[in-house]
This record gives sequence, C-alpha cells and structure tokens, in this order.
Amino acid sequence: TSHFSIEFNETYITLGGFEGMENYRYLYFILVLTLCILSIYSNAIIVYIIWEHQNLHESMYIFIAAFSVNSLLVSINIYPKLLIDFLSEKQTVSYSVCLLQYFLCYCLGIVDLLLLAAMAFDRYVSICKPLVYPNIMTNRTVVVVLVFAWFVPASQMSVSTVLSAKQKVCHFVIKGFFCTNSIFKLHCVNSKVISVFGLVSCMFILGICPVFFVLFTYARILFIVYKSSNDVRQKAAETCLPHLLVLLCFTALGTYDVVFVVLYNPLFNPIIYGFKMKEIFKRLKKLFCCT
Repeated sequence: TSHFSIEFNETYITLGGFEGMENYRYLYFILVLTLCILSIYSNAIIVYIIWEHQNLHESMYIFIAAFSVNSLLVSINIYPKLLIDFLSEKQTVSYSVCLLQYFLCYCLGIVDLLLLAAMAFDRYVSICKPLVYPNIMTNRTVVVVLVFAWFVPASQMSVSTVLSAKQKVCHFVIKGFFCTNSIFKLHCVNSKVISVFGLVSCMFILGICPVFFVLFTYARILFIVYKSSNDVRQKAAETCLPHLLVLLCFTALGTYDVVFVVLYNPLFNPIIYGFKMKEIFKRLKKLFCCT
C-alpha cells in the first residue's frame, strides 16, 4: 500500500511510531491528554504567579517565567497533533507541517538550553558578585537575553528547515510519533550541507556550548560558596538546585530520546520550580488556600 497521498500537490508522511498500538490507543490518548492538561496548567500557573506578584519581577523569576512560556509552546506544538493521531485510523502529516514541527521542536529545545545558561549567569552574578548585580542584571539586560534566546535559535533553525524544504522526498514513513531530525531520512539524497550546518551550528554552538557554560558556571559558584558563610551556601542551594535539576532532567531525557524531552520536560519544569523555589512555593500555597 502507498504510504502517501497527494492533495493540492502536498506530500503526506506516515508516522510509523503508532504501529502496533491500535488496541491501546484510547489508553494512550487518556495518558497523553492527562500529560497535556497537567503540563499546560502547571506552566500557566507559574507564569501567572510571577506576572501577578510585583516582588517576583526580578531577572531570575522572569527567566523562569520565560522558561514556562517556552514549555507551553512545546506543549502546543506536540500534544494536539499527538492526541488527534491516537484517535485517527491513519497517522499522517503533510511534509510542510512536518517541517514546521521539526523547526519548533529543536528551536524551542535550544531556547530551553539558552534560558538555562542565562539563569546560571544570573545566579553567578547574584552570588559571586552581589555588589554589581543590580548594575549588570538590569531590565535592559534581561530583555536583550530573552530576545537572543528566542531569535538566534529561530534564525539558525530557519536555515536548516529551508534547506530541508528544498530537498526532494523519496521516502514517506517516519519511525516516530512526530517529526524530528528523522525528516532527513526522507530525502532522496543525504545533504552534507544540512548535516554539517546542523552539527556545527545547531548542535555544537547552540546545544553543547550552553550545557558546558551552565556546568562551568555552577562549578565556579560551588567553588566560591564552599569558602563562604552558611547563609551564602543556603542561598546558593535554594536558588541553584532547581536549575541544576531541570538541566539534569533535560540532558538525561535527551540522551535517551528526544521524544521523552518533548513529552515530559514541560511537566517536570514547573513541578521542580514550584516546589524548590521558596518564593514561588509560598504563592502556590496561598493560591490554593493551603496552610
């Protein structure tokens, strides 16, 4: 049987990850729907709390709010199509939509890493250089960092996506639930330009470098607070630990499979920040009338 159809000259791709799941698709639908609701609700709550309380309008909390907004975008990109596919007889996606999903998947993933790097720098300046912190982490600096964190990945991924769109498609099945870099296997000829650009620009510069920057920054913080007072150590632990946990979840899941990053990371992030950040947790308790 053919794995694609043509409608208005559009190429359709079959998502092969759903094979063998027909008997359990309603169960998977309920599971994914639950993840979707929890993810969107929890991230929206974090954004609302930071937006609503004036004393949380500091760089650290603004970066956390941006992180939650990014997680909302990840959820919107993945969950609706995934839910539709679980209830459909055939799981197909147009190649243009597949490219858009690929673009958003990696663009938003890189944004996560850059925001984690921004949070690490913010904590480094706050803990290691507290006297100059207000002069460095100004509102202007925060805006510049946020624009950079979203604009640069979008620019880089646009190049890769446009190059992929120009490639001729000869294969019409993706072994997965949604479109990731597996779209390259659909092309008739492997493009060295796309491979080199993706490896050097997207993976190394925007992927690996931010991770090493975060690890280096927290190593410096750890070295400095080791020689400091108990109060400084406690402050460092309270504000740095959630960021490190998020980074560990992101890298651990990403090492296993990008699918797990996309599905579970948007849910883990608000849980970690909600319970580990004291100021956010206090507002959560008030919001839900807990004593």
